[in-house]
Amino acid sequence: MDRPKEIMLTSPKVLWITGLSGAGKTTIARATQDILRSKSVCTVLLDGDQVRNVVKDESCGHDQANRLKNAYRISRLAKMIAEQGLVVIVATMSLFHEIHDWNRKNLPHYFEIYLKVDLETLQKRDPKGLYHKANRGKESNIVGVHLDIEEPQYPDLVIENNENLEDVSVIAELIVAH
Repeated sequence: MDRPKEIMLTSPKVLWITGLSGAGKTTIARATQDILRSKSVCTVLLDGDQVRNVVKDESCGHDQANRLKNAYRISRLAKMIAEQGLVVIVATMSLFHEIHDWNRKNLPHYFEIYLKVDLETLQKRDPKGLYHKANRGKESNIVGVHLDIEEPQYPDLVIENNENLEDVSVIAELIVAH
């Protein structure tokens, strides 16, 4: 028997939005959350930067090993929240095959969205000034510049987001439609 769409939307689910810094993860996650909330879907947004700030683990730096540690932290939080019946929207870099594999095995109704943006576009956007600092030698451990990335191997949805981020609602609607 097919379930009504309204019930399907309220099933526990994890929408994992990943990409490099400046790809639009948080902006698109917020727009996705707005659409789902307008449909009375209970959601929680886990933003990688916010989780890092809330946890305040001074021992968790930005090198590859600590980024992996933080990614697991976010995955476990998403699992805990989704198991309570909510739709969890995660906006995080977490570009590790190990994380994506763990998520697929452990997160309910895991749906991975990869925002693919070329480095030139990211450097133009640079909302946090990270690429500018990296290019001037004032910042290290920048993923995609100093640290290698592991692009998702089996994303459920790939969005080439090299265009202007003015109308994120189109991308958010695409995510919700899946």
